[in-house]
Amino acid sequence: IRTTETRHKDAVHELWHRLEQKNQIYLGAYEGWYSVRDEAFYAETELVNGKAPTGAEVEWVKEESYFFRLSDWTQKLLTFYEENPNFIGPKGRRNEVISFVAQEGGLKDLSISRTTFSWGIPVPNDPKHVVYVWLDALTNYLTALGFPNEDNELYRKFWPAHLHVVGKDILRFHAVFWPAFLMAADLAPPKRVFAHGWWTKDGEKMSKSVGNVLDPWDLINSYGLDYLRYYLVAEINFGNDGDFSHESMCSRINTDLANDLGNLAQRALTMIFKNCEGKVPTPGGPFTAEDEKLLLAAKEQLLPAIRVCLAQQNMKGVCDAIIDVAKMGNRYIDLQAPWHLLKNDVPRMHTVLYVLVELLRCTSILLEPVMPASCSRLLDLLGVPEGHMRSFSSVPLQDSSKPITLSDPNLIAVNQLLGGKPYPVFPKLDVDSSKEVPVTTSNSNKAKATPAVGVEVDYVSKYGAQLDDVVAVGVLVTQLGNTIREMKKAKRTVEEEISGKALLKEMVQELTFLKDRYKTLNNGVAADPASAVKAQ
Repeated sequence: IRTTETRHKDAVHELWHRLEQKNQIYLGAYEGWYSVRDEAFYAETELVNGKAPTGAEVEWVKEESYFFRLSDWTQKLLTFYEENPNFIGPKGRRNEVISFVAQEGGLKDLSISRTTFSWGIPVPNDPKHVVYVWLDALTNYLTALGFPNEDNELYRKFWPAHLHVVGKDILRFHAVFWPAFLMAADLAPPKRVFAHGWWTKDGEKMSKSVGNVLDPWDLINSYGLDYLRYYLVAEINFGNDGDFSHESMCSRINTDLANDLGNLAQRALTMIFKNCEGKVPTPGGPFTAEDEKLLLAAKEQLLPAIRVCLAQQNMKGVCDAIIDVAKMGNRYIDLQAPWHLLKNDVPRMHTVLYVLVELLRCTSILLEPVMPASCSRLLDLLGVPEGHMRSFSSVPLQDSSKPITLSDPNLIAVNQLLGGKPYPVFPKLDVDSSKEVPVTTSNSNKAKATPAVGVEVDYVSKYGAQLDDVVAVGVLVTQLGNTIREMKKAKRTVEEEISGKALLKEMVQELTFLKDRYKTLNNGVAADPASAVKAQ
């Protein structure tokens, strides 16, 4: 939505009228400190070394202004927070907001108009004033849903919003001003506001003036998109500040993915490929207590635990829960030792490997929103067909009150072909500090000019052992080709078109490399990779 649209102007005017009708607005004069960058007013007591708490410059402003009677809402907001303890998250931020509202003397009335500039939405019936930016901006949440038409389908479905996710530096506007505006106009406030922290570099806030900015495009080119996604989600508790370093990136990826989940997949799938004709083995008897314990952890306990984490915006908890199940799988394979069972109890070996395949299927599905490409490749290796068996609904057992048997439709089918020779889906990162991503010291826009990655060594590092397997390379060619086709068909804005063309150029270079590799592995025959994969 653009704030210059007529529908947004109408929404802001309607909210203004409702506040006026409730005697929540009056005309007065404002004198105080204002930050242009923050678009916010600050009291003298809030300044730090003559600047705003955010570090922004402030200037003394004196002008006629309309005010919102925020002082009337001090106790009402405190009561609201008490009756809705989950309204603000995380807990530390909630305490900060309550302390601000409960400050000595309570809240002060809020200036909600300006006369020193003309851009913005004019105040109804007084066009020399424009609406204060936060009253204007916050109303976007309503405008997008069709307000002031409260019978609009979108408005009925999505308001009050279940969650606002905002930066910690704008929490006050969302957790103090916004609910006060809404309740004063007899509108429902959102159900929850969650404030995320900032990423820092080596303990310092990223800043171009300091010269320690990390460009996301450089990080993607160095570590891969899925690894970056996982690190950003799994490394810190969402809501706290997080510090980036090459060492912490390598440690997180190598420990969680390469050593835990990836190692488990490689061990189990390699045994199946070599000793079970490359097919999901048929269990050689009823599941034991140890088997059921692991299956229940992956199928019955993991998804509910993830949902609890997501309800609290605990993204790290989601990853931790999934990796904990992978660790259980590694302990299980160590204790069951299928390599020993191969010599004296093949039916039991088949059962152990089947349990591990199902565990890997469930964990891959649940981790796929964080790492879509990597988990999709792991599901391909497991031979899981597209459709229901890759969905969340396939994770829980149909009836957990009964003993687990193969008759349950939410267990992977036996005798199903794996997706080819196993390869490391999660290769280790090089902890050598010389591999660290350089910081950005200029204002260059990498989204418009992504560094070229068409050097073979980069692809060898990215794909590892996959490049030695014709089937794996064929799958990569097919997937990347499909992605490119979808991107070309997608509708984009001008800005997205510029960055999209740069990205497509790099992807086409990568596809050319993979096609050449496929041809080399396939004895010089550049056959359709999808057909070749299907045939094999």
